[in-house]
Amino acid sequence: MNDKIISPLVQHIATTTSWFRHAAPYIHSHRGATFVISVDGQTIASNNFNNLINDLALLNSLGIRLVIVYGARHQIEQQCQQNNIPVQYHQDLRVTDDASLKIAKTIVGQIRLEFEAKLSFSLPSTPMADAQIRCSSGNFVTAQPVGIIDGVDLCHTGQVRRINTKAIEQQLDLDNIVLLPPLGYSPTGEVFNLSAEAIATACASQLKANKLIFIGDAHSELPKEMTVMQAEDALMDIELANSYTLQAAVDACEAGVKRVHLLDRAQDDALLQELFSRDGAGILISAKAFETTRIATINDIGGILELIQPLEQSGVLVKRAREELELHIENFVVMERDGTILACAALHPYNAHKVGELACVAVSSDYQGSSRGEQLLTAIENQAMKLKLTTLYVLTTQATHWFLEQGFVTAEVSDLPVEKQTLYNYQRNAKVLKKPLL
Repeated sequence: MNDKIISPLVQHIATTTSWFRHAAPYIHSHRGATFVISVDGQTIASNNFNNLINDLALLNSLGIRLVIVYGARHQIEQQCQQNNIPVQYHQDLRVTDDASLKIAKTIVGQIRLEFEAKLSFSLPSTPMADAQIRCSSGNFVTAQPVGIIDGVDLCHTGQVRRINTKAIEQQLDLDNIVLLPPLGYSPTGEVFNLSAEAIATACASQLKANKLIFIGDAHSELPKEMTVMQAEDALMDIELANSYTLQAAVDACEAGVKRVHLLDRAQDDALLQELFSRDGAGILISAKAFETTRIATINDIGGILELIQPLEQSGVLVKRAREELELHIENFVVMERDGTILACAALHPYNAHKVGELACVAVSSDYQGSSRGEQLLTAIENQAMKLKLTTLYVLTTQATHWFLEQGFVTAEVSDLPVEKQTLYNYQRNAKVLKKPLL
């Protein structure tokens, strides 16, 4: 085989192998989890829909329990316009008259059949070869009419009254993918047009789903990670006032869903990147911050060791025994992201002298240059000031310039506390720097 062909092939295999290794912890943790995935009508009509189907099939094969809620707003509006049926909204809710409901039922049925047909695809030499996926859909959502608001009759527009979680769980236990249309049914036999986002939110909260994922519009103006409070602040923005998915994400978190993801339909690999990489591809909204800076515990020893051992081997950090870390673990501050320690530092106080030593500063190579070091230093300084320390010292062999940029100045070994001077390693010849604390 030609070398020009072999080289890219080897590189591709290496990249794929690396991706699987990094994805392995997520593959293990997601197995048996329940994900509710909401797909809007525009996504279904997009060129990426077939790729999304392949990704959903992959998730199913990995043992993830899937509930797919699909929207049809885009298709219903197009069909109404083609039939000269006025499209009316009141307070962001569609006014569903008899003609609109008839179209909605037809469109929703067509989309369900399209979903089922695509999930049944299993030809050889395709991503879905031998998939044998089973789908289940039905009257899982009980609805009631929204009624009359401000004198406007919403007609057949409804709201979720109840989700038959027991029936859905039975289907998930059979490894079936559950498809939920944007329709609901009343005990009196009526059909109501519902918001797919509302169904997904109610379903995720009542099923106690591990994740709720919305695939639709891009929200490039939003940060990649938000708490519920930050998302509520963003909703105050005029441009985001009609964001169905962002409001649904907030509602879901407040109803107990731990993590909600907003993905851009235009990004081909967004779903897999979001689920199987640490940094994801979309926007994460959670009740608690996805990344935290906190005092270390004994359970963090393994993560700290994994982080600092390469730096110890290269001589950047002084080698520390596990026993030493365990003895002084309360002096460490760690930055944790999705259960992984990505940065750490230690503050060793000399209370009699009102000074502290900054030690064992390490940031994962994946996050260097992302201001994590500065954030970690700020956390250490805050901790030092709580202890009423007035000066922070650091000994470094290879990061002098970085510390100078953070406000440290050169100092002498003789400036260190006497007990630290006796431990100074002259063979290592580390630079001594200090920083006064306000």
